[in-house]
Amino acid sequence: MPAPHATEHVFGRHRPASHVLIHVSDPHFLAGGAALGGRYDVEANFARTLDAIRAVHPHPSAIVITGDLADLGEPDAYRRLRDAVEPVAEELDTVVAWVAGNHDERPALRAGLLDLGPTEDPVTGNWDLDGLRLIALDTSVPGWHHGDLDRGQLDWLAAQLAEPAPHGTLLAMHHPPLPSHLPLFDILELRHQDELAEVIRGSDVRGILAGHLHYSSHGTFAGVPVSVSSATCYTMNVALPAAAVNGMDAAQAFQLVHVRPDTITHTVVPVTDAETGDYFSAAWLERMAALTPEERLEAFSRKRGR
Repeated sequence: MPAPHATEHVFGRHRPASHVLIHVSDPHFLAGGAALGGRYDVEANFARTLDAIRAVHPHPSAIVITGDLADLGEPDAYRRLRDAVEPVAEELDTVVAWVAGNHDERPALRAGLLDLGPTEDPVTGNWDLDGLRLIALDTSVPGWHHGDLDRGQLDWLAAQLAEPAPHGTLLAMHHPPLPSHLPLFDILELRHQDELAEVIRGSDVRGILAGHLHYSSHGTFAGVPVSVSSATCYTMNVALPAAAVNGMDAAQAFQLVHVRPDTITHTVVPVTDAETGDYFSAAWLERMAALTPEERLEAFSRKRGR
């Protein structure tokens, strides 16, 4: 069962988030539960990720999984991923936004996760999350690993953005419209970024959620913040020189996205079994809530011994 959640208290200038999303990326499932590359137990890593997702928030607005859902696009891989995710989404009473990545195969993804015809049509989506619009784009290119957006998808996106949403729009895509300091990823970068910028600039798009890099990264594109979630299968060991970076079975993470009227924050959530202290507990928060703002400052902000 999910961990109990304390009442959300407001101790600072910002009000509670209007929406909280879970941003996950790159599970890379394989048929039969096979290990990725013969070494990464992607299903076990993803199960630990789902346990963490159940613990961090009781009712997120959506679980967004930004691509490379399967490593080889096998139908059984999509079935296994769906069987893992849907019970958690039902428990948390939320929706799942499946986003296609370069390792995915559109026909099998559409059939296995969306119950749609197994065609090569782009996998796109548009969700109204209580006034927050979430749009999924398909940057995959059949037969290739680099990313692209054709004129059809760009025109479709422009039509979706023609009318602003009450809480604005988040875009979800696999290939981030950002540079990478790792040369290998720039070979596989997203094409037609200038055309995408023309569609986004001046719209109500407030953020872009992406994956692909297997490490967390942040930047801006056309004046819009971009947040890249690390992978759940394996991550890139970016502690090494850029020319030597390779994968490691450590540092898996996802992101907790808090949407407020004036800002959106992206918190990297490590998937770890590290021992954790318990001083700042639900009971501690309740004690703070019982104090006046001045008493809280005195109790927690003042440095002692001065």
